[in-house]
Amino acid sequence: MNSLEQFRIDGKVALVTGAVYGIGFAIATALAGAGAKIVFNCLDEETRDKAVADYKAVGIDALGYVADVTKEEEIIPMIKDIEAKLGGVDILVNNAGIIKRIPMVEMEASEFRQVVDIDLVGPFIMAKAVIPGMIKKGHGKIINICSMMSELGRETVSAYAAAKGGLKMLTRNIASEYGEYNIQCNGIGPGYIATPQTAPLRTEGHPFNSFIIAKTPAARWGTPEDLQGPAVFLASEASDFINGHVLYVDGGILAYIGKQP
Repeated sequence: MNSLEQFRIDGKVALVTGAVYGIGFAIATALAGAGAKIVFNCLDEETRDKAVADYKAVGIDALGYVADVTKEEEIIPMIKDIEAKLGGVDILVNNAGIIKRIPMVEMEASEFRQVVDIDLVGPFIMAKAVIPGMIKKGHGKIINICSMMSELGRETVSAYAAAKGGLKMLTRNIASEYGEYNIQCNGIGPGYIATPQTAPLRTEGHPFNSFIIAKTPAARWGTPEDLQGPAVFLASEASDFINGHVLYVDGGILAYIGKQP
């Protein structure tokens, strides 16, 4: 086999949760470019319909569902419908997530639980739903979108760091428990990524922008496109002997202590 052919995923069904914009949309379009059929979910019909149109605008015929990753009663019927229409999920990307920036002592327990529910329990529910079908197929790829906060703490993100740290360990445990069935579960840990949500922070002279540039050996913010190649790699046969690993796409920030003052 030509080595580049290992990166093709022609005919595979890729379910990317919350892939309606930003990182999820970029990953889904990359998987489509490598040959996959794209399925996504979101929380309401209006968002779903807009995302379907956005995919169509870039030449992708995506199948969208309204389903909450934290609710098994919504996820199980969705997975069954995907199996009936497309033959089941070959690739799962657990992308849906939220963050709440609140000092820990000011954070309500309900707010902490909400972040953990979406960012950690959601990936558990999704993986649990697709693994039986992957076992039947004899293969499967699960990609969990982790974070640098899977390794580091920072002010105001106690719930997010706890959830993403847990997601790293869930990744390892799925690999440990289901690797014998030719299922690979790995993670991608994005660094600070330039998205519409971070645009206000990325202006010249903004203290946080200066902080990120100084802390990153690449001396720039990442882009959603920086995550596309790693996602295709982890979704393809090229990564068949890689399991339980988190690939940090962070411009080197985790390896670096920062510039000398």
